[in-house]
Amino acid sequence: MTLLERLNQDMKQALKNKEKDRLTVIRMVKSSLQNEAIKKGEELSEDDEMQVLTREVKQRKDSLQEFKNANRDDLAEKTEQELEIIQGYLPEQLSDEELEQIVINTINEVGASSKSDMGKVMSAVMPKVKGQADGSKVNKMVMNHLQ
Repeated sequence: MTLLERLNQDMKQALKNKEKDRLTVIRMVKSSLQNEAIKKGEELSEDDEMQVLTREVKQRKDSLQEFKNANRDDLAEKTEQELEIIQGYLPEQLSDEELEQIVINTINEVGASSKSDMGKVMSAVMPKVKGQADGSKVNKMVMNHLQ
């Protein structure tokens, strides 16, 4: 089942169950996917869909941090709920141990030894963990290993 089919199915279910918040989030994600498809001028690949979902998650996390800094608990709570719904469509996230192993293996593969090799390592790691790990988390882990 494609992501779009799953979103349509979940949207129908949310309508039946009168889950207004869930329905709104699903519609936003669906809209983002459709806008990306229009922008590309073709149907989205699975990687493109994951990229859109990851972008949506990142936007919510950024907003969440801003809301917490501004002591807007009402908006923070709503954003956390949206984040939870969207993350349900992403593949299962890698554990810290799994991610660290991928980072270490990649550092060895590209022969990185210092922080100046950061770009090389990141460009090799990110495709391996696409949709399964947050970019900032990967970045921190790579920095820790390139001392």
